[in-house]
Amino acid sequence: MDHVKLAVNGTLMRGLPLEKNLLDAGAFFLREAATAPCYRLWSINDNNPAMLRVSPEDPAAVSVAVEVWQVPAAGLASVLVKEPEGLSVGKVTLSDGEVVLGVIGEPELLHGMKEISSFGGWRNYIASLEQ
Repeated sequence: MDHVKLAVNGTLMRGLPLEKNLLDAGAFFLREAATAPCYRLWSINDNNPAMLRVSPEDPAAVSVAVEVWQVPAAGLASVLVKEPEGLSVGKVTLSDGEVVLGVIGEPELLHGMKEISSFGGWRNYIASLEQ
């Protein structure tokens, strides 16, 4: 396996501050997608989001807008070590059932942070701040 698919839901997305980390690793954008409706999303001090998998029965569970990138396996570590503390990689289920690697938040990171699940994604949330 020389490449892996990585779902990103925040500042690694196209045009946002950490996209350069993906490009420097040799990654390329594949497509926009959404997760299965079993995630919740928090804003970490309005700097970046943190997505957490929850039970599909959780009434606050939503489908989160993501981008799927193709990342050279050798470059994946360089992307992850540059991520903010509390963000890591796990498996993410997309709305079409495909399971890919994705950036997720550690539960401890979410304490005292603002939940933004109702926005459906980071771009919608940051756009609301600019209004």
